Amino acid sequence: MVTRVLIVDDSSTNLYVLESILKGYGFEVTSAENGKEALEKARSDPPDLIISDILMPVMDGYALCREWKSDDTLKWIPLVFYTGTYTTTKDEAFALSLGVDLFILKPQEPDILMSLLQEVLQEGYTARQVSVKPLGEEMEVFRQHNEILFHKLEKKMLDLEEANQELRISEERYRLSFENASDVIYTIDTNYNIASISPSVELILGYRPEDFIGKSVTVFGNILAPESLEKAVNNINNVLNGETIPPSTYEFITKDGERKYGEVSGSPIIRDGKVSGLICVARDITDRKQVEKELREAFLRRQEMEFIVNNSETLVWLWKVEQGWPVEYVSDNIRRYGYTPDDFTSGRISYASIIHPDDLQRIAAEIEQYTNEDRSEFAQEYRIISKSGDIHWADDRTSIRRGPDGSATHYQGVVIDITERKRAEEALQQSEEKYRDILDNIDDAYYELDLKGNIVFFNESMISKTGYSSEELMGMNYRQYISSETSEQVLKVFGEIYRTGKPHRNFTYEVIMKGGQKRHYESWANPLFDENNRVIGFRGMAHDITDRKEAEKQLQKTLETLRRAVGTTVQVMVSAVEIRDPYTAGHQLRVADLASSIAIEMGLPSEKIESIRMTGSIHDIGKLSVPAEILVKPGRLTEIEYSLIKEHPQRGYEMLKDVESSWPLAQIVHQHHERMDGSGYPQGLKGDEILMEARIMAVADVIEAMASHRPYRPTLGIDAALDEIVRYRGVLYDPEVVDACLRLFHEKGYTIV
Repeated sequence: MVTRVLIVDDSSTNLYVLESILKGYGFEVTSAENGKEALEKARSDPPDLIISDILMPVMDGYALCREWKSDDTLKWIPLVFYTGTYTTTKDEAFALSLGVDLFILKPQEPDILMSLLQEVLQEGYTARQVSVKPLGEEMEVFRQHNEILFHKLEKKMLDLEEANQELRISEERYRLSFENASDVIYTIDTNYNIASISPSVELILGYRPEDFIGKSVTVFGNILAPESLEKAVNNINNVLNGETIPPSTYEFITKDGERKYGEVSGSPIIRDGKVSGLICVARDITDRKQVEKELREAFLRRQEMEFIVNNSETLVWLWKVEQGWPVEYVSDNIRRYGYTPDDFTSGRISYASIIHPDDLQRIAAEIEQYTNEDRSEFAQEYRIISKSGDIHWADDRTSIRRGPDGSATHYQGVVIDITERKRAEEALQQSEEKYRDILDNIDDAYYELDLKGNIVFFNESMISKTGYSSEELMGMNYRQYISSETSEQVLKVFGEIYRTGKPHRNFTYEVIMKGGQKRHYESWANPLFDENNRVIGFRGMAHDITDRKEAEKQLQKTLETLRRAVGTTVQVMVSAVEIRDPYTAGHQLRVADLASSIAIEMGLPSEKIESIRMTGSIHDIGKLSVPAEILVKPGRLTEIEYSLIKEHPQRGYEMLKDVESSWPLAQIVHQHHERMDGSGYPQGLKGDEILMEARIMAVADVIEAMASHRPYRPTLGIDAALDEIVRYRGVLYDPEVVDACLRLFHEKGYTIV
């Protein structure tokens, strides 16, 4: 069964503490603020135990005890005094005379308090009883009670006066501190309003106290950086929940926009056991943060320099100007060579001992010379021997330290490992020799020119290709050995290379040999750049193509002969058609003219234009296989007759397929009745499957046929013909070809003759 305890005290803090202790031990607790309230609650619902303070308003503990022990219901319930005011033996004796069961002084540790209460909590304990006193004794009790109460009240008043005096002194001290503090002190109530702020806020941030007092903490948004504002709000919430936060750093923004750093600490303000607000102190630590930053940066720079040195090929040394150059300091990266810094600083190894013997005498002589010349610094290259015996090349940049009398005391050196560079230089030298050997043994001429066109470098082939000696070529301008007919073209090439910075491939020119003989050359040329990437000249190679030029001339003659032969063959075919069908012959020539004009309008190459002209002249050659009476029949053709006509592209192809020609004559003839949508004949080709020449031929063929008279019908006219190709543009006929044809008739005034 749970023990029920009634506790009595006029201090809410004392009630809260005692209630927490008792509940922690499993008791059920009820509280009252004075003796009168306690009696009322006990008579309504008697407890198992009452624990009471003595000095209380309305009814004190002594009066409560007398009433308690006089009540027939309550006098059997143990009553305990728990006091911090009545602490003398006289106070305790008077309490015991009134029948109190236990007298305990405040404060007590919870476990000690519970051990003291065990006496009255034991099962079977009976509360102390007091007999009714005679009137005289009762009056004596009243006298003692009043005497003790007056004494305690008098002492309480004195203590209160002393406390008030100390409070006034403390308040004055706080006011002076608050008004003259260098730190900013401010308080915030539980409604998140700023209750007070010290005048120092104006010195630090430029704002007056009235800019903040009475306003919500959201006003801090004007003086805190965003990330600091979020942290401040969280810390204010934590403090108002009873926590004490450690000092935090915030970034502030002053009224004039300057950034400052502040360290802020905060604590809750406790009144009657509850948090009634918080008090904070903000200290300007901008200077401290700057010093910390500079120290941190200096430390990082030092660490960075040490890291860079110790992880680079660069050694840092400090040698004494003594025999053997004993070392006072060497960077840790000496380990790259198998040594430790201590090997040198301990004196076990001198710097002179790791220099290659073949270099040591020269190095020592140079150092002595430079020192005697009163130099402050000098540079040397020599070889270092690692602990394993490997050889490393060193680039040594040494400064000489001198004493007050000007004599050298130390050599301070920065040694860079240039082994790879030396190897690269050696490889480069070998490569240059190899490159020069290759250049001098290739058949093509290699040359380098400055911006004026003067030769500054060349290979042996350049000498043999021009007939000039090496002395004559060096400095010669290229115009002196290139013919005037081709030198202007070469000048344009070099000008383009200079402007664009890009190479030029395969340009030709004519070289005049020293003896006057002319030869043809094909060349490429690249720009030459300086270290700033500016063009300073040209380099290139030239190949003798004289024999190729002669072969090309012969080939051209052969092609012209073949072209004339093909032309003659075509003319023969045209004549053969004309004999059988004059209408067809005239049609072919007009189609050839229109088709080649369309090709020119489309910007096709000359070879394709000539191919179209030639093919147009014979595109209906296949009609030689069609009976003449069908070709000249004045009436409508039968289905069989029309099918014979439709075979002429195939027949024409078979006639031309074995003719040797650089043009696709047979294919164009074969496809000139094909259509873009695949509805043509004889193969049903569509789109890009049809040669461009055949697409052009198809449009020209339709225009000429519709615009000209035929035995079986009168002319339909050019307008009808143009309407036809417009209507079926992109369906039957190529759009680009149709557009070019329309421009010819509408813009260029083309007519069919």
